[in-house]
Amino acid sequence: MAESTTSTRESTETESGLRRTMTSRHLVMIALGGVIGSGLFVSSGYTISQAGPLGAVLAYAVGALVAYMVMSGLGELSAKHPVAGGFHAHATRDLGPAWGFATAWLYWLCWAVALASEFTAAGLLMQRWFPSVSVWVFSLIFAALLFALNAISSRVFGETEFWFALIKVAAVLLVIVVGVATIIGINPASEAGAIGFSNFQTEDGLFPTGITGVLVTILSVFYAFSGTELIGVAAGEAKNPQLSIPRAIRTAVVRLTVFFIGAIVVIAAIIPFSEAGANESPFVTVLDAAGLPAGADIMNFVIITALLSAGNSGLYSCARMLHSMGAAGQAPKALSKTNSRGIPMLALSLSMLGGLVSLFSSFIAAESLFLALVSIAGFAVVAVWIVICASHLSFRRHYVAVHGSTDSLPYKAPLFPVLPIIALVLLAASLIGVGFDPVQRPALYYGVPFTLACLGYYRWRHGAGVFSPQREAASSGTDRAA
Repeated sequence: MAESTTSTRESTETESGLRRTMTSRHLVMIALGGVIGSGLFVSSGYTISQAGPLGAVLAYAVGALVAYMVMSGLGELSAKHPVAGGFHAHATRDLGPAWGFATAWLYWLCWAVALASEFTAAGLLMQRWFPSVSVWVFSLIFAALLFALNAISSRVFGETEFWFALIKVAAVLLVIVVGVATIIGINPASEAGAIGFSNFQTEDGLFPTGITGVLVTILSVFYAFSGTELIGVAAGEAKNPQLSIPRAIRTAVVRLTVFFIGAIVVIAAIIPFSEAGANESPFVTVLDAAGLPAGADIMNFVIITALLSAGNSGLYSCARMLHSMGAAGQAPKALSKTNSRGIPMLALSLSMLGGLVSLFSSFIAAESLFLALVSIAGFAVVAVWIVICASHLSFRRHYVAVHGSTDSLPYKAPLFPVLPIIALVLLAASLIGVGFDPVQRPALYYGVPFTLACLGYYRWRHGAGVFSPQREAASSGTDRAA
């Protein structure tokens, strides 16, 4: 009996102290929770105004395709090496510890800034019902709630995120179903009759802003699909990762494609192009057009849930990234320690502190410090995806050189090396394109120097060899101490 208990514990707890309690169901919803947020619920109308109805649909289709390419590679890496921190550990092993170090800090800062944005936005939305309460009060309440949910156990986090994400998914499906019924004229609550797809043909044609408008939109669409990589971050706490991780990635990408493109098609068909981009959520506009005037309060609740869901995933990601760096020797070892429930409390506490610092900077130094943080966060999304693709290419070449074939891999990404190379080209092109968009240009001004500073610091701290793969060190956990 004692032997069985020991065996069970070993199968559910990793060497780093984290516990494997998450199922494929949890992983899928973590990805959906990290992706479906205010960008879809609030900003999709603006996307349509920039690219036109058909252009927006095409841009999201390209974004979904690139997300699939990147996540397929991440699935192969994570199924073979299901470690906490995901792509940071893969970058350390397959590209070099300096790249892993820079990637981890980019991604940590990305989610720390996101935490501040989610808390602030949720507080602003709560003022619809409680106008006399200050935004910062709600921000701190939500911060305390998410910290408590993350501090209990990884399974509680997974279950909470499952239900948070389920509410968002249900809202998106509601809009798609009601919208389709309105478009084809079978919605009994609508008096407009069949709307059809006439709004796709604008006064200036199918692409009213030209191909340039579509290309600029694609840059932001990549950001809209960020969050799917959270599956890789959660790999260290997944049950049966060789099966659950690839399954979760495939399921998440398919569902995201259906939800995003389906929602954009419905919104573009119902909202005239000349009215797209207004301050009101396009989801509210669609529900109003469908004869559901209570849509404003419904969507206000859903968007608050979406923000809390993204914040929940962001805090989890920040904590696991710091934990992974501590375990790899790229940050103080104390960050890798877990409590009796398998929670890296020090890493979690410092991550929440980083989120609160960003939150206060959004009020105090919005035009300087917070702008720099937001710009680095935006740059980080595409940079992390590039690192995932590069890590996959390096990993596969080395694996075939050592083993002779890929037959023993638990999951093989399709069409290698074509898909990761195409993804790399498109992602690199999006970063170049950022330089031609004045609104997004600060991402390069701040993101590139921050990355170079991380790489330079690690090279100065550890000497030569930090830009070479560390497969043996990463596998054995003997990486040099920071």
